[in-house]
Amino acid sequence: MKFPAAQSILLIIAALVTILTWLIPAGSYDSLSYDTASDQFSINSQDSSYILPASQSSLEDINIKIPLEKFTSGAIYKPISIPNTYQQLPSEPQGAIDFLSAPIKGIIEAADIIFLVLIIGGMIGIMNTTGAFNAGMSWLSKALKGREFLLIIFTTLLISLGGSTFGLAEETLAFYPILIPIFIAAGYDSMVGLASIFLGSAIGVMCSTVNPFATIIASDAAGISWTSGLDGRMAIYVICMSVTIIYILLYARKVKRNPAKSLVDAEATKSLSYINEASKDNEIPLTLRLRAILLVFTACFIIMIMGVSQWDWWFVEMTTVFFAGSIVIGFIAKMKESAFINSFIQGAGDLLGVAFIIGLARGITILMNDGLISDSILFYASEFTTGMNKGVFVNVLFFIYQGLTFFIPSSSGMAVLTMPILSPLADNVNIGREVIVNAYQLGNGLFNSISPTGLVLASLGLVKIGYEKYLKFMLPLYAILALIGMVFLTILSY
Repeated sequence: MKFPAAQSILLIIAALVTILTWLIPAGSYDSLSYDTASDQFSINSQDSSYILPASQSSLEDINIKIPLEKFTSGAIYKPISIPNTYQQLPSEPQGAIDFLSAPIKGIIEAADIIFLVLIIGGMIGIMNTTGAFNAGMSWLSKALKGREFLLIIFTTLLISLGGSTFGLAEETLAFYPILIPIFIAAGYDSMVGLASIFLGSAIGVMCSTVNPFATIIASDAAGISWTSGLDGRMAIYVICMSVTIIYILLYARKVKRNPAKSLVDAEATKSLSYINEASKDNEIPLTLRLRAILLVFTACFIIMIMGVSQWDWWFVEMTTVFFAGSIVIGFIAKMKESAFINSFIQGAGDLLGVAFIIGLARGITILMNDGLISDSILFYASEFTTGMNKGVFVNVLFFIYQGLTFFIPSSSGMAVLTMPILSPLADNVNIGREVIVNAYQLGNGLFNSISPTGLVLASLGLVKIGYEKYLKFMLPLYAILALIGMVFLTILSY
């Protein structure tokens, strides 16, 4: 028997979620939305909807302790669940047609990130045609000879800083084609490259310090300043990232000494379109033209990161950068029009499987929302923790957030949906609401490091590593980080 492919795993999960819509009672919270055009709040429930003035007193009247400016500035742009408004609704079980149409809806809804992946794939196809990758790998393998471990440390650390400060996550999908060949050339396997990129981002987001899509949104939704608990978050970031880097280094050293101990199928690695095995054995001159091509390629990533962190860019702008970069590279390489088009289409086609994975994962969320069970799961989770001891409460909440992440992988979506409901529970057990924010970040971030409904399957698809191989690598580290998180949260609660 063979472990199912990523797409099959997601279809199995979608089938299970479809069944859950028949078993879990339907229900929803009333929601609050801010309309920038009219400068008013809109309250929506299953029975009715009405308008409220956009004022702090309106928020206090419905028990939402969030500063008004967070809505008017656009920091909170998604609907907010209103505490104590949950009500059961007539069941909306999803059937076979809903199950079959969910992936299609998911692909349409996730079109922005899917097109980013496809355009990057096209750019990679053009880079392969120019030979710039092979020349760059040949030069870098010589430059890092004897110091290859620095590649792991710097890659993991830099990406984790992006995850911790501005939520670098989906954008890392663009890094695999450029970094994985470098890890291979340095004598490691693709698991080391995957871990450095994916875990750098995942653990960075898990230990967010000033991440606006996690820390700031969650703190605002909890009614506290985002600086509350900042010292603790910085400490847990240092601890968890140190443990993660050491863990990757130990595996990398083992593989470098004895490639037979690698968890990765070497043939699958060789089949990656952006890796040319011949470049390991043949020295390719890094000409001025190829240097210019690599400079443009690297500049696209730098511009993307600056745009997301400084200029409020999102997927349309990011995708445009890579599309423009592809055209510039084509001109520098003096490619013929037909060769450019063929290389671009072939490169995009190589990542089509990843695009389907992203759409299938989004379809699972659509099934839950259409089946009206998302709010029900949140309601029963909040009821379960009522009356617990503070130490037990915060650790149970840590694991509840891990469970909720299976259904709601988005860090910002999780914050907006859960914080208005779960953060008031901190007052009942006499702990600070920043502890709830920390439990949310650690639980959501940690489970997203293995969650099939998150980015992990898309990332694995890019490097052609089986999910079961990744779990074998990751689960020991997962257990260590979970234990660290529990100790950290217990200390904060007292």
